[in-house]
Amino acid sequence: MSDPTSPNPSPAPEPNPIPPMETIEDSKRQPPRRRPTGTVPRPSQAPIRTRDDIPPGALAAGVVLGILTLLVILKVAIPMAINWSKHQDWSWATQWAATLTDPVHVYLDTHTAGLPVTATSVFAIWLGASAASLSLAWLTQAVGARLTWFTHGAATVFMVWASSPAASRTVAAGLAVLAWTGLSLFALRGLSLRPVINIPPCDRRY
Repeated sequence: MSDPTSPNPSPAPEPNPIPPMETIEDSKRQPPRRRPTGTVPRPSQAPIRTRDDIPPGALAAGVVLGILTLLVILKVAIPMAINWSKHQDWSWATQWAATLTDPVHVYLDTHTAGLPVTATSVFAIWLGASAASLSLAWLTQAVGARLTWFTHGAATVFMVWASSPAASRTVAAGLAVLAWTGLSLFALRGLSLRPVINIPPCDRRY
C-alpha cells in the first residue's frame, strides 16, 4: 500500500468500462419498458372540451348566426339555383345518359333471346342493382355492397363497349368509365389502401 504522504501517490484504479452490446448475453438483454395500459392517460390524451371553454354569449351568437344563414339559403340561394337551372341547356346530360343506356338496351335485347326473363326486366334489374349497391356502399361502407358496385360498373362498361358502334366505342366506354368513377366517389368513400395495424393492449404491470 502506498504512503499518502509520498509526493507521487499511485493513481486510483480506473472503473471498468461498459462492455459493448455484443458481449451481453441474449438472456440478459431487456427490452425498453413499455407504458402499461389502464393507467392515468398522458396530458396530451385528455379530451379537449372546447364547449366548456367558449363563453355562453359566443355560443348563443353562433346559434343565431347559423339560423340566419339557414334562412338565407332557403329564401334566396335555393330559389336562385332553381331559376338558374331552368335557363340552362341540360341536353349534354341526357345525351350522356343515352350513350350509356342505349348500348345496354341493345346488348340485353340481343343476349336475352330464349331466356324466361325479358330484356325489359333485365334492364330494370340492372338499374335496381345500380341504385341499391350505390346506396348501400355509400351508407354502410359494406364490402359486399362495394363488390357489387364494382361488378356492376365493370359489366356496364363491357356492355357499352360491345354494343356501341365500332368507330365510337372507345369514346362510349370512356364515358361509361368516367360516370362509374364519378359515382364511386360516393360508393367508395372512406376506402383507404393503407394497412390497418391493430396493436393489442399490454397487460403487463411494471
